[in-house]
Amino acid sequence: MSAKEIPYKIYLEESEMPKDWYNVRAHMKNKPAPLLNPGTHKPMTFEELQPVFCDELVKQELDDTTAYIPIPEEIRNFYKMYRPSPLVRAYCLEEKLQTPAKIYYKFEGNNTSGSHKLNSAIAQAYYARKQGLKGVTTETGAGQWGTALSMACAYLGLDCRVYMVKVSYEQKPFRREVMRTYGASVTPSPSETTQVGRKILERHPGTTGSLGCAISEAVEAATSREGYRYVLGSVLNQVLLHQSVIGLEAKTAMDKYDIKPDIIIGCAGGGSNLGGLISPFMGEKLRGEQDYHFIAVEPASCPSLTRGRFAYDFCDTGMVCPLAKMYTLGSGFIPSANHAGGLRYHGMSPVLSQLYDDGLMEARTVEQTAVFEAAQQFARVEGILPAPESSHAIRVAIDEAMKCKETGEEKTILFGLTGTGYFDMVAYEKYNNGEMADYIPTDAELQAGFDGLPVVE
Repeated sequence: MSAKEIPYKIYLEESEMPKDWYNVRAHMKNKPAPLLNPGTHKPMTFEELQPVFCDELVKQELDDTTAYIPIPEEIRNFYKMYRPSPLVRAYCLEEKLQTPAKIYYKFEGNNTSGSHKLNSAIAQAYYARKQGLKGVTTETGAGQWGTALSMACAYLGLDCRVYMVKVSYEQKPFRREVMRTYGASVTPSPSETTQVGRKILERHPGTTGSLGCAISEAVEAATSREGYRYVLGSVLNQVLLHQSVIGLEAKTAMDKYDIKPDIIIGCAGGGSNLGGLISPFMGEKLRGEQDYHFIAVEPASCPSLTRGRFAYDFCDTGMVCPLAKMYTLGSGFIPSANHAGGLRYHGMSPVLSQLYDDGLMEARTVEQTAVFEAAQQFARVEGILPAPESSHAIRVAIDEAMKCKETGEEKTILFGLTGTGYFDMVAYEKYNNGEMADYIPTDAELQAGFDGLPVVE
């Protein structure tokens, strides 16, 4: 089939939507290291995780052997409201770049939350309601996860309490109001409403917050209220499992037209989008069936993969969560107030960390002015205003396409367009006014974070 016969947008039929989530851990030779109890440094048991997470989600978190886990019918029916999402051939971008590369993106912004986060939000809210809980608590960085969870909770009749990273709370008031419209309570983090929040403010007065801070507060809020559990929008095994619908749909769509990507690119903060996009392709690589070049793209201001340590660390700044073995900058590291709030996390998914440490994917950092340059270029030719997080992947996709222009190679590039940037206009205003600056942490600043890593024998 010639390239011009491939539609601009490839949609799957409802009958082709995934009926199972794919658990890439089942095919990993080196499994992610287990979560550890922060007190005993022993692997966390089902019973120890029960007070924090829903029972079914604990089972999913601990299961590293079952390759395919059925998606409940009620969740699949909810998915039909906005899935399957389109796989788009970026013909206009290719023409603008004058590259021989073929560029595709999986667009996850076709829902009110404006991002891929709804894929896991509805799953986690479903299991909470099934367990008979009153509500859930969570953190949110840029606001996409909080928005998605508030939508899911409204649909299922659950109370939703969101701790939003303070800098995003102030930069994105409209994202906050969408959450409130869906019935969620939204608190800027760190706050005076929790013990851990007050401790963080005492140690870091005037801090703009981080995902690590917000996680600490949300966990405390959940464990101190009867009938509540904590849910997380990224990092955890269960979240990457739910997000595998992205990659499963993308692979099915590409297979229909005999398309094989050479390079697969995703932005990387906690890892939910990247992990979801690459999972079925990575599975093929792990099983020796195909080979792909995977690229994780992270902000230069928060370089957990490229400059972090592969070590056990707290998942949160308040040090109340289990220890996870991951690439980390230290739970005490608070990133600069850049405009990609969803990527401002000190660590990385244990699954992705292990895959990266095993040499199965590459990681790159990009500075935010270059990211917004790519976002603007993409918006002007593809007609979608991308989220700052997604634009990290766009930046590297363009870079790879330009390499093909130089070498004449006709590589096929797939990247994840995680969501839209219509609530990110303060960031775009800063860029358009020439007021956006780049920040790269010094080795000394990173060392301060590493010095706080727990000693695990």
